Amino acid sequence: MAQLLSVNIGRPRDVEWSGRVVHTGIWKGPVTGPVMARHLNLDGDGQGDLAGHGGEQRAVMVYQAESYEHWRRHLDRPDLGWGMFGENFTVDGLADDQVCIGDRYRIGSAEFEVTQPRVTCYRVGLRLDEPRMPSLLVAHHRPGFYLRVLREGAVQAGDTIVKSGAGPHQITVASTDALLYLPEADVDQMRLLLEVDALSPGWRGSFEDLVDQADHPRSERPKRTAPAWDGFRPMRVLRLVRETDLVTSVYLQPVDGGAFAPGKPGQYLTIRLTGAGHPAPVRSYSLSGGSMDSYRISVKREARGVASRYIGSTLAVGDFVDVGAPRGDFVLDEGMEPVVLLSAGIGITPVLAMLHALAAGHSNRAVWWLHTTQGPATYAMAEEAQQLLDQLPRSRRWGFYTAQSRHSEVAGGSGGRLSGAVLADLGLPRDASAYVCGPPAFMAAMLTALAELGLSAQRLHTEWFGSPSAVNPGVVGVERRLPHVPAQLGSGPQVMFARAGLTVAFDEEKDSLLEMAEACDAPTRWSCRTGVCHTCVTGLLSGAVRYSPTPLIPPDDGDVLVCCARPEADVVLDL
Repeated sequence: MAQLLSVNIGRPRDVEWSGRVVHTGIWKGPVTGPVMARHLNLDGDGQGDLAGHGGEQRAVMVYQAESYEHWRRHLDRPDLGWGMFGENFTVDGLADDQVCIGDRYRIGSAEFEVTQPRVTCYRVGLRLDEPRMPSLLVAHHRPGFYLRVLREGAVQAGDTIVKSGAGPHQITVASTDALLYLPEADVDQMRLLLEVDALSPGWRGSFEDLVDQADHPRSERPKRTAPAWDGFRPMRVLRLVRETDLVTSVYLQPVDGGAFAPGKPGQYLTIRLTGAGHPAPVRSYSLSGGSMDSYRISVKREARGVASRYIGSTLAVGDFVDVGAPRGDFVLDEGMEPVVLLSAGIGITPVLAMLHALAAGHSNRAVWWLHTTQGPATYAMAEEAQQLLDQLPRSRRWGFYTAQSRHSEVAGGSGGRLSGAVLADLGLPRDASAYVCGPPAFMAAMLTALAELGLSAQRLHTEWFGSPSAVNPGVVGVERRLPHVPAQLGSGPQVMFARAGLTVAFDEEKDSLLEMAEACDAPTRWSCRTGVCHTCVTGLLSGAVRYSPTPLIPPDDGDVLVCCARPEADVVLDL
C-alpha cells in the first residue's frame, strides 16, 4: 500500500543564479501536522512561475522515495532530502512507470487525479546544483507527476494512499513523458492519451500538434526540409532595381556551378556582405520573388543599418556576396482554403513571394491582399502586386495609407489606417489561412484582431522582423538592452548572431552558445537548458558545434540547440 511520507511546502523566493535573479518556488521543505489541499495548491505553498507550474491542473507535485534512492546512488548525493525535487508529496510507491494519467487517489480527506508528468525545467537543476537534471529526469524515466485536487481536504505525513479510480487506456506517467521528449514516439498512443479527459491542457495541446503533424505531413502543412546547402555560397549580383527611394531589389545568381534550389514562397535568405565592413555583416532578408535560376530580395535602407545602407548605396551589378540557403517556416501552404496576405511596410516582401506563387499556379483560391504603408511613395512594388492580383480571379485587395487621415481609393480598395475595427468590417472568411508580416506593434494588433474575428490560431502564420521575443521562464528584473560585445572578451571561434548584427569571439569559460548569447544580451528562448524541450532551437547558418549533454532528440539538419552546444569552428546563428 502506497504511503505519503512527507508533505512539503514553500513560498516563492528570489534566487541569484548565473548573474540574474530567478523567482521560483522550487525550494520546499517538510512540514508536520495536517495541511489543507486546495484546488490551486496546498495551504502555505506557492509557485513562482505560473506559466509552467501551479494552477488547477498542477496543484500538487509528487515524487517518489524510490527515485530519491536512485538519484542518491547515481549522483553520489547522500544529502538529498524530501522536498529537494520541488515536490509537495514525497511518497512510498506510485512509481512513474505504474501510475497512469487519469488515475485517482484518496489521501487523508482529499481526492486527487493525475494530470501530467513534471515539465522539463531548469529550476530543478538549479535547486540541486546539477544543471543536467532536466535531461536526466527524462532519460532515466523518473519525472514525477502533477495532481489535480478533485476534493479539498486535509493531508499529512503517514497517510495511506488509496487508489479510487483508473484512468482510461492506462498510459503511465513515464510513457507519457517519453512520448513528448524522446524519439520514435508512438502516435497511436498519443491518440489514446487525447481521449483521457484528465490530461492537462498544455500537454494535450502538444500531443494534438504532434498528431496533426503525423496526419498531415505534406498536403495541409509545409514539409520541413533541411537547407539546400550548408554554410554560404558565392553569388553574383545580376540586377539592382530601385523600387522606391528607400527600397532596392537585388537579383542574385549562384556562380559556383552548384544546382539551383528555389526557395519556398515566404522563406528568407541570409546574406554576408564582405565589402560592407569587418567583420562582414550578416543579415537575413525575405525572398520577394525570383526565377528558375536566380533569387530576389528587396531591402529597405535603414538610417543605422550597415548592411541595408551598403546595399542601397554601394553594392553594384557584378559584385559577389555570400548567400545561405533559403530557410524559414513562414511558407504558403498548398491547401484550397481562402488566403489572407496581410503586411505593413517592407513586410510586403514574403507575402509578395506568396502572391507570385499563387499567380504562377493559376490558383483558384480566394485571395485577400491587405497592405499598409505611409503613402503611395512608400508602397514598394505596388504595380507588381496589382498585376499579380489581376491574374487571380478570386482576389480582393485593399491598401491603407497611414499618413492620410481620410480614406481614399487605393488599388481597388479603401485607404486609411488599418485597425482591428476596420479589419472586422471587411468580412474576412473565418476559414482563411492568414500570413502576416510587419513591425512588432502591427503584428501584435493584427494577430489579436484576426483571433477575435474567429480565425483559428493554427491558421495564423507570422514572420517577425529582427530577433524573436525572449523566453526566459522565471527570470525577473531583467533590463533589456541592445545586443553588445560582452565585458569579458573570448578567444575561441567567432560567433555571429545574424539577427542581432553582432560578431564576438566565443568565451571558452562559457558552457554553451546560449550563455554566450546571454552575455551579449542577444534575445534568447529556453526552458530546460539541457537539450530536452527544444525551446532554444536556432538556425545554424554556418559552422559546426559539439553537444554536452547530448540532446535526447537531435535538432533538424541546419538547426542547433544553443542551450547545450559549443562551437567547434566559427558559427553563424540565426539569432
